Amino acid sequence: MAYRVLGRAGPPQPRRARRLLFAFTLSLSCTYLCYSLLCCCDDLGQSRLLGAPRCLRGPSAGGQKLLQKSRPCDLPGPTPSEPSAPSAPAAAAPALRLSGSNHSGSPKLGTKRLPQALIVGVKKGGTRAVLEFIRVHPDVRALGTEPHFFDRNYGRGLDWYRSLMPRTLESQITLEKTPSYFVTQEAPRRIFNMSRDTKLIVVVRNPVTRAISDYTQTLSKKPDIPTFEGLSFRNRTLGLVDVSWNAIRIGMYALHLESWLRYFPLAQIHFVSGERLITDPAGEMGRVQDFLGIKRLITDKHFYFNKTKGFPCLKKTESSLLPRCLGKSKGRTHVQIDPEVIDQLREFYRPYNIKFYETVGQDFRWE
Repeated sequence: MAYRVLGRAGPPQPRRARRLLFAFTLSLSCTYLCYSLLCCCDDLGQSRLLGAPRCLRGPSAGGQKLLQKSRPCDLPGPTPSEPSAPSAPAAAAPALRLSGSNHSGSPKLGTKRLPQALIVGVKKGGTRAVLEFIRVHPDVRALGTEPHFFDRNYGRGLDWYRSLMPRTLESQITLEKTPSYFVTQEAPRRIFNMSRDTKLIVVVRNPVTRAISDYTQTLSKKPDIPTFEGLSFRNRTLGLVDVSWNAIRIGMYALHLESWLRYFPLAQIHFVSGERLITDPAGEMGRVQDFLGIKRLITDKHFYFNKTKGFPCLKKTESSLLPRCLGKSKGRTHVQIDPEVIDQLREFYRPYNIKFYETVGQDFRWE
């Protein structure tokens, strides 16, 4: 006869131990399964919210090794700290390049770069019109104001200059205009030191008409200045023109061009006719686009002639409900000048004009 002793396991002990071991193993397996499903579903949920494709796990190794090696499904795209792995071949849709971000994490379009092209002159030649017209092109981003970096603010440094520029994508051209660069002796060397590949645009105009326009603008701000005739000549009787007056000196294009050709080849300088910009804006802007190496997108359909101002304006676009014309300071009625004074100035400029035509290989027909 067998007796059960308190505190000791009888014959049923091995069966009970096996049951306990099986229950423990099953509990551990269920725990791991729930953990794995929870992690994977969380990542899949994020992927669906972001519009990303579902990711698949590799085959499980089982047991403790799988717990150590397993990781959440990878979301597509790079993380801030490590580059993304090459993705599987797929048809990639074109997208804007994003560069930089603010502290809140929202991305900013493009990067501030030093300009690849400059409108360097000339004052009262039509530089503002060229700037406004070329800004319509999606591959060009331009600074709206004149920074005067290479003449007045050079001491502030290139980092300051770059900070003024609009953000651009790698496919876009950064451009700025400051007409006084063309007559600044140091400007060609300074621009060359920034980049010898800089493309230069010069808008020129009949120097006599340009001088009268320059004087008209100054007179609107300073009504007490001397007459145009008094400022133009040192001795009217002898026909001695005062070349120290800036309005006269700017129009001596051949003289100023010599400084630029010491640093830049003629192929890197494009000359826009201020007269043709009025009569054929699409043609002139087409040549500007060719020079910049961008597609001809600015065409006749972008312009209409404003009879009040006497020059072309941009038609309204999808982003603008109104047509775009230059400001009130553009298109002023010129001061009436004695025709004899005009004839004397034409004779003065004639040799400079002829030399300019020969140098650039264009006849602007100012005579």
